[in-house]
Amino acid sequence: MSSSNRTGSSPLTFILTGIPSLLMSSYWMALPLCCLYLLMLLGNCTLLWIIKTDHSLHTPMYYFLPMLAMADLGLSLSILPTMLAIFWFESTSLHFEACIVQMYFIHSFSAIKSGVLVAMAFDHFVAICCSLCYLPDNEGGGVGVIFMRGICVVLPIAILIKKIPFCRSCVLSHSFCLHQDMLRLVCGDVRVNSLYRLTVVILTKGLDSLTILLSYMMIIRAILNIVSQEARAKAFSTCISHLCAVLIFYIPLIGFSIIH
Repeated sequence: MSSSNRTGSSPLTFILTGIPSLLMSSYWMALPLCCLYLLMLLGNCTLLWIIKTDHSLHTPMYYFLPMLAMADLGLSLSILPTMLAIFWFESTSLHFEACIVQMYFIHSFSAIKSGVLVAMAFDHFVAICCSLCYLPDNEGGGVGVIFMRGICVVLPIAILIKKIPFCRSCVLSHSFCLHQDMLRLVCGDVRVNSLYRLTVVILTKGLDSLTILLSYMMIIRAILNIVSQEARAKAFSTCISHLCAVLIFYIPLIGFSIIH
């Protein structure tokens, strides 16, 4: 570690550790990661192309699918390059500013994706439980709000962490930069950073997950009250893919929260 780090200035580089218990020369790990990367790109780009070219899908109810695909693309493009660099080229160092940029995009796209998922859950709730009040034309109004929330609420996190000193080892716990992981290396007062991060987590992931949970509780109750088996199956099939996307997104978040 350089002398500038010991005196409390910003480090020049962070060291990414990859996946614990695996050697850096594990090239076999890069192959499935690369395949996953390409599959993600192909799947989301195909979805965007289908929605763009199929005019029958140019309806308000399909507003959220392109948003979900773009958020997934952004999140994956923010995380996977450094993972591939570690396992394929054994490149573990990342410049301080680059780490902050990666951290910002990871948390920003994560907040956007969480917002899209909660908007879709609420849309399903209104469509199934309050079908007479369902106005699909109103769905487009939340698109800008979801993006602006993800962009704006995370920006102060990047600004605040850039201003605080680092005087400990600059070795991170993951193969990408996370705010909570970077914050543990700080030797200064992190109360403002921690308080703002907690506020952001509560106002985004916390409220989003609670809204999704309450929406699906009401949806399940409404589905169970449907007499027709065909209508019940149709309502359930409408929600199952979204519910799987919610679980895939929130389970890793819970895991990272437990780790840190």
